[in-house]
Amino acid sequence: MEIYELDHNKNEALYLQIKDILVKRIQNGEWREQSLIPTERELMKEFNVSRTTVRQSISILVQTGLLEKTQGRGTIVKPQKLVGRLGRLKGFAEEVVKRGQVPQSKLIRAGFKDQLYTEKTMLEVKEDELILLVERIRFADETPIALERTCWPYDIGNILMQYDLDEARYYEILEDHNIYLNKANEKIAAINATQDEADLLGIRPGEAMLEMNRLSFGMSNHPIEYTVTKYRSDQYHYDIELKR
Repeated sequence: MEIYELDHNKNEALYLQIKDILVKRIQNGEWREQSLIPTERELMKEFNVSRTTVRQSISILVQTGLLEKTQGRGTIVKPQKLVGRLGRLKGFAEEVVKRGQVPQSKLIRAGFKDQLYTEKTMLEVKEDELILLVERIRFADETPIALERTCWPYDIGNILMQYDLDEARYYEILEDHNIYLNKANEKIAAINATQDEADLLGIRPGEAMLEMNRLSFGMSNHPIEYTVTKYRSDQYHYDIELKR
């Protein structure tokens, strides 16, 4: 475990410095989800501070949802929601891997369609052109997180259909074929799960979900992907950084 020292000359309260150190240990994987953190007495000894100081640090992390006090066990690292960061064009698998989890998919259906007129309009393809529709359940460490419905123009669809769509990471495949994403427009809305969606994700009908609509553009600024992803709100949230 990496050793951190408090700076007693720093113009910052010791409990805040300890809080930051505990956060680092969670973020770098020293303390895994559901694992017990050291006791108050052990932390008092490590940092040479009072019990009150340690309790202040832990209390902040309990309030922010990083730690959880459990009856009869102690304080554990609380499982965190998967976070999507606005402003970064990444696929679901990349987000999951960054969290240190294992991404998985389960294919529901895939095939070329000719009657998806809304999707064709979004992708700016001809009315008589086929587009590829792929629907999957997305998992993080075997927990179902989202339902993903993706549409692609015919030429890109032909490339993707050569791969196992249960495991395919679309953006990596496209880059292997020298097709690169330039930007994307996203819209996010709050919705409620239908009976079918609830059954697929293991939640109750009517539970709150996040719906993300993404239209992605290639380097020529022509749309190449239209995706609607519905996330479980208890397992996923967006993180937005604002600057002025």
